[in-house]
Amino acid sequence: MKKTLPVLVFLMLLLADSFSQVTFNTGAMEVYVGQYGKLRLYTLDGTENLHLAYILVGTSATAVFDHENDAEVVDPTVLVSNPASSDFEIYGAYDNSFSGAPPDVLLKEYAYGWNNGAYTIVKYNIKNTAATSITALLGLEIFPKVNGEYGFDTVTYNNAAGVIRFHRGNVTNMGIKLLSAPLTSLYSFEWYDGYQVDSDFWTWMNHGSVQPQYASPTVEGPISITSQNSVVIPAGQTRNVYYAFALGANEQAMLANIAAAEQRYYVITSVDDNKPSANELNLGQNIPNPFRNATTISYQIPDDGFVSLKVYNVIGSEVATLVDSKQTRGSHTVDFSSNDLTSGVYYCTLRYNNQVKTNKMFLIK
Repeated sequence: MKKTLPVLVFLMLLLADSFSQVTFNTGAMEVYVGQYGKLRLYTLDGTENLHLAYILVGTSATAVFDHENDAEVVDPTVLVSNPASSDFEIYGAYDNSFSGAPPDVLLKEYAYGWNNGAYTIVKYNIKNTAATSITALLGLEIFPKVNGEYGFDTVTYNNAAGVIRFHRGNVTNMGIKLLSAPLTSLYSFEWYDGYQVDSDFWTWMNHGSVQPQYASPTVEGPISITSQNSVVIPAGQTRNVYYAFALGANEQAMLANIAAAEQRYYVITSVDDNKPSANELNLGQNIPNPFRNATTISYQIPDDGFVSLKVYNVIGSEVATLVDSKQTRGSHTVDFSSNDLTSGVYYCTLRYNNQVKTNKMFLIK
């Protein structure tokens, strides 16, 4: 573990980190990425609101990749000149060679920012460098510092928006949203020294539900652990995970900034950044989302077969049948018009050969 290194080596690592940290200022927020991919967020007056966010990749109770215990630099953290997808971009790459412990992964991290945006999108590209396929839980380790202070803040899950909210009184709100998959697990607990242990990370990532609220009772403050459903990553292949991070003077402002980040996400990823194999059933996220009048839904079926694609409201009533017929193998798209529907959350459900895929859609009028 990095924290148990001899003092001299530890000081050398701190000095190296001070030279490899990279920041960009959007005009509404400052984004920092450190040597091993540590993400921090600041308001324009220099107040820290996110002390750290790190990616977690777990395959068992004894094999969870985290930056504290495992990460080594492969490509130094740098500010990208002339980024293609955003106004600002930070890039770095890290693997597990510090510890040599499984899972064997290469992580490429990209933080994107846009002028005057109080948000950033972070893409984690995870490559399986082992000789065999892995089944992995992918998540985040989050340590907030709301308004520059630890402790006595609250972690609340906004179910309608799918946003994890960090807040305390009438100070800056911070929000985090998993963009590339449904969030299936969120668990928070009070910080304690030495919490970064594989078996504990694995337990928290397997919490299996989204904790609706956690109120920090001490000055230590909360640690929040997220994850999505496990994914199979074949040897030599990659998986992308996208999170949006945003700040706001209050919950409404923060949610508006998360929504703006989502719009950027749909642009930079097109339909489906995690390109499925031709043998997979896949339902892509509708574009745009949120939408006002119409949106496009893309999906893929692995073989010829009967397809049902329907839209439901929040109480489970069917509001539209988009497809109800036999279709040929491959990719398909269909347009959905909101017509006389009211603003709110809707669910697009794809059925094929006893398999079901569902995505959430947001209608705003």
